[in-house]
Amino acid sequence: ETATEACSVALYRQGACEERHEEAPRKHNERVFSMLRELLPDGNLRAHGIDAIAWGNGPGSFTGLRIAASAVQGLAFANRLPAVGVSTLACQAQTALRLGLVNRDEVVLSMLDARINEVYYALCGFTRGVAEVQQGPVACGAGSVAVDASVTSMAAVGSGCRFIEELTGELRSRLRVTAPDLLPSARDLVPGALAALARGELQRPQEVQPVYVR
Repeated sequence: ETATEACSVALYRQGACEERHEEAPRKHNERVFSMLRELLPDGNLRAHGIDAIAWGNGPGSFTGLRIAASAVQGLAFANRLPAVGVSTLACQAQTALRLGLVNRDEVVLSMLDARINEVYYALCGFTRGVAEVQQGPVACGAGSVAVDASVTSMAAVGSGCRFIEELTGELRSRLRVTAPDLLPSARDLVPGALAALARGELQRPQEVQPVYVR
């Protein structure tokens, strides 16, 4: 997961998860393979029983997404493995759930700072503890973020919360909690990736493409 300032790589195997995670602005290209080597020193994914490569496919930083896509394509080709794309905004909601910032029965407004005074956002919910995008993703000014009136209470998470004062007053009144410092973690791609694997939603290396929204 390299769509934000955070760079992280996780290894999920036999029910256990190891992760390397750090905030490394503009150093993702240097760190992502170093982290992989720390988790799997010889880099032979198939020999270690790896079935697929999950990745945060955006939206997010253009450069960060290209780094992730290129890394996943190379690993998938070299190891003859499929890829599984997971929404970065859903991953961020999953991170919030793991950290106890939101509840399993709660709607989450997952937002990222999209620069040029815009945000990326999606409305996420949880099905059996797995974050799923229910609305979006969308890129727009914070004042244009819209959530159906039927959602009377929600949590807002992610760097897009820096623009919280630009949301409409009516929308702000429905926010139970905000977490502007939250960043998505690769370990939180796992629940969504396992669900996608069960549904057979796999990508060949040449099908790996980021979700840019714009």
